[in-house]
This record gives sequence, structure tokens and C-alpha cells, in this order.
Amino acid sequence: MFQRLSHILLAISLFTSVHAQEGPAGIEKYLEVVNDQFDADRAYATTHFVSEQWRLPGNHGFDTSIYYVQQILEEAGFVPQKEAKAGQAHYRLEQYPLRRPSWEPISAQLSIKGQEHAILDFSSNRNMIAINSFSTPAEGQTAAVVFVETCSADAIKKAKVKGKVVAGKCNVYQLFRTAVLKEGALGVLAYSIPTYNQPEKHPHSIPFRSIGFNSEAKAWGINLSYAAWQALDAARKAGPVEIHTKIHTKIYPSEELTLVAEIPGEKNPDERFVFSAHVQEPGANDNASGVGTLAEMARVAANLYQQQKIRPQRTLTFLWGDEIVSTRRFIQQDKARAAGIKWGLSLDMVGEDTEKTGGTFLIEKMPDPSAIWTRGDDKHTEWGASPVAKSDLNPHYFNDFMEKVCRSQAKRNGWVVNTNPFEGGSDHQPFLNAKIPGLLFWHFTDVFYHTDADRIDKVSPKTLHNVGVSALTSALVLSEGGEEVALELHDILQTAAEKRLNTEKQLSLTALQKGAKLAEEMDIFTTWIHWYVKSTPTVTDVLFDTDSPELQKKLKRAEKRLLKTQKETLRLLKQ
Repeated sequence: MFQRLSHILLAISLFTSVHAQEGPAGIEKYLEVVNDQFDADRAYATTHFVSEQWRLPGNHGFDTSIYYVQQILEEAGFVPQKEAKAGQAHYRLEQYPLRRPSWEPISAQLSIKGQEHAILDFSSNRNMIAINSFSTPAEGQTAAVVFVETCSADAIKKAKVKGKVVAGKCNVYQLFRTAVLKEGALGVLAYSIPTYNQPEKHPHSIPFRSIGFNSEAKAWGINLSYAAWQALDAARKAGPVEIHTKIHTKIYPSEELTLVAEIPGEKNPDERFVFSAHVQEPGANDNASGVGTLAEMARVAANLYQQQKIRPQRTLTFLWGDEIVSTRRFIQQDKARAAGIKWGLSLDMVGEDTEKTGGTFLIEKMPDPSAIWTRGDDKHTEWGASPVAKSDLNPHYFNDFMEKVCRSQAKRNGWVVNTNPFEGGSDHQPFLNAKIPGLLFWHFTDVFYHTDADRIDKVSPKTLHNVGVSALTSALVLSEGGEEVALELHDILQTAAEKRLNTEKQLSLTALQKGAKLAEEMDIFTTWIHWYVKSTPTVTDVLFDTDSPELQKKLKRAEKRLLKTQKETLRLLKQ
């Protein structure tokens, strides 16, 4: 079957070559104007301010961050929505009740009795207090420590932990639920750090974790660093261990804030490109960087709008709130509004100094066939894959267009851009659940992800600039819409299709040579063909009332090429 493989690989071309312009007119036009006005120092300053706040919905740090962005909006010319005149950039501050009181950490220390220095102090270990922990008495608590070798309910019960503190290599939520709520322990010391955080290399890093809200027990949990666990373990080897714990937290009724800013579209204001950046989580990259980048994007967009350098025909929406919750609510609370959301983009962990974090900038694609069959250059991150079936696919040009914009920006300054198959877990998920094209701008793997080492020194103004410029440029192109944009999208999509289908053909031929099943390889290639056949007509969603005969001709020719490619490639795979 493969005696002429090398000859065949060179002999067949998937397409009559379709080449987009080297720098597409619409993309380059907006990259130029946004690059000129985007102020990375402003984005960095906002990121810095927000990173200093310990942010959970309803707490002081969260609300202070929201108000900080609100002030940026007002200075940029956004007015309260109730006061806005027709066509004026505006914002609104939404308030929603919280089911449980909000939580705020103030201070904490953990010491081993008999040792001079604390092994943890909140001033330098800001994730040490498990979320929802109550305060100890003002003078602190001294108690014996019981070490458990496993975190099973039976092991903890046999350890007789009532009135003591339990330490184990367990998730703090699990350990607390069993040791405190079921067996009457005073509190827990939990060591559980993912390998990608490299705890032995970064021994003082602590991921933030939570325990269940416990208004009756009013107890606490402490997350341990590698260094703190080693100190406890060394003390255990020397004899019985007692620890002194002093924790101060605030727990109070509050409400959840969501900030929404909009620049109304001139022609189709009910259609939207929606940006979302979540405020909660205490890190700098996660996600003060998203908050700061989106704030600067809104400022730039307002300035360009007031200077009449942009005339969006569809509305630009900027959303700051609680991860997934605020975005999902924005989509679900108004069916008419949801029907007009055409694109969604989540900005989450978008400012990394990759030389320090070890991560890379990623565009997490909306589910396409690479999320089902991940091979070749496609790779999942250490976050991990989510199950995706063919029925989850919603073919669209959005993946390839967004990648084209980012790579066009990258050509200007050497920015490294990569993609990953869909994994989920951020504000792009609500868009996808509603069948709205949506994707994620982020970085991974980040050795400091979710730890208290995720501080402002790990953030790069240059990265904030590249991500913010690319994100805003994408929205400006699509919100402008019209025939020229549709033609540009078509060329981008067909060029991407040619590249992808050539890659998949060669991967399948190689896989067959190694013994893969023909039926599966044919299924993979057919699914990719289907993806691009169905994606091709979606470029018409940027048109307005008028049709485009030129575009319709291109769409028909593209479909014929794709189906011809399918026929030729399947015949090749069978040889």
C-alpha cells in the first residue's frame, strides 16, 4: 500500500491554492490604530492595583477592584447608562444578592510550639488561610497535631482527632469535611500542591483552596507550602507536635457586583461582541491581568470612538465580574440580548512574563475536531482535556480568524502565539454552552498558577499590550462587518483549511503506515472536511442587509474544492 508513499505525498495538492493577503486590510488597519493608542503601562498599573486585593465576590478586594475599573471608564468618557444619550458609550454597575456571606482574609500565623519563628505568616503566604475559614480567638489556639497517613474517613475516625488539629497530604476541603465536621477537630493543616507548581523548586508557594462554609463549627483550615510541610514533618520525627494558630478573617453579608460597559453599534446595536474578564481570585496573572487588559481596551475603544477613528456597527460589550457566573447570567437573563451575541472572548491569565512563569500564550479554541483527536502539533495543557463529541462541534470561522489576528500582531514584534484544543473552565464556557462562538486567551502551563507566588513581578507589560491589541482589533474588525470583512474572513478561513487538511492527510497516512485503522483515519479526515464545509458559509454573519454576489461565488467554489479534497484524500487513504 505504501510503496509509493513519498511520491504520493508530493503529488496531490488539496486545493487550488487560496492565499489571503499577507496583511489583511481590515486586520492591519485596526492593528495600526490600536497599537498606537494602547498604553501597556496603564494596563500594568491596573493589573498591579487589582493584584494587591484579595478578591472574592462581595468582599472588599473584589468591590475595590470593580470601583477602580469604573473610575477608568468614567475618565475615558463612559457615562452611567441611565444618563447616556443615543450613541454614547455607557456603563452600568449591577448588584446581585449572595447566597452566603462574603469572606475576607486579614492575617494569620502558624507556629510550631517551641520554635522561635512562625512556619507560615499571611504577610508573605497570602494563600495560607483556606477560604471560608473563621477566625481563631484573638490570642490564637494551641493544640496537639494528629498526622494522618491517608485521608479516608476510616483513617481519620481511628485517629481520634476531636479537639485536635489534623495534618495530612490531602485536599483541604476533603480533610476539613471529615476531620472537623464529622469528627470534631479544631482545624486542619493540608498539604496538596499539583506537580506543575513544582513545589520542591518553589517551596514557599501555596495554592489557594477553600473549605465549606461552616457557620456552626466556625472552624478553619490552613493550606501548607512544601517548606511548611517539611517543617511539620521534621518536628513529628522529634516527638509529639503542638502548633499555635492565630487567624483573623472577616465574614459578612454582601452583594455581588458586575460591571458592564458598552459602545453601542451604529447599525445593528442589538448584535454584540462580548469580552469577559473575571475579577475574583487573588493572583496577578490570574486574573488581575485580564481585568487590567480589558480596562485598557475599553479606554482605548472609547477614545477611538470619540475621535471618530472607529465606527462599530455592532455593540462592543466589556464585562467584569465573577468567573463564569457573570458571563452566564449576562447570556441567560435576557433572551433577546442573548440572541444578538455573535462572539465571546474570555481574557484570563493574559499578562505573563513567560520567561518567569514557564507558560506560553495560548488561544484555546472553541471545540473543533482537534479536541476529539489531538495529534500532530496540537497538544493539551496540563489543565487537561474535557470530553468532546462530534455533537459538541459548532463549525465557525472564529478560531482561524482570531489566530490570524494574533499572528499578524506577532509579526510586528516576535510575540510567541500558540493554540490548544478546547479544555474549558473559564468564561468562554457559557458562550459555548449557549451555542455562541467563544474562545479563551490565556497562558499555561504556569508554574505559579493559583499560588501566592503569582504576583506582579510575573506580569509583562509587553504581553498585556500584545493580548489587548489583538483582542480589541478582532472585535473592531468583526463589529465593522460588511462585504469586505466577509471576503477577508473567507480568505483567512480557506487558507487555514488548506493548511489543516494537508496536515491531517499526512498524519493519517503516517498513522496508517504504523498500523492505524483505515475507518478511524477516514472518520478523522471526514470530520475536518465537515468542519470547514460548515464553517465556510458562517462568514456571512458579518454582512448586513445586502447580499454579496462575489462572496456567494467564492463560497460555492470553496465548498466544491473541499468536497473534491475529501474525495481525493479518502481515495488516497484507501490505497
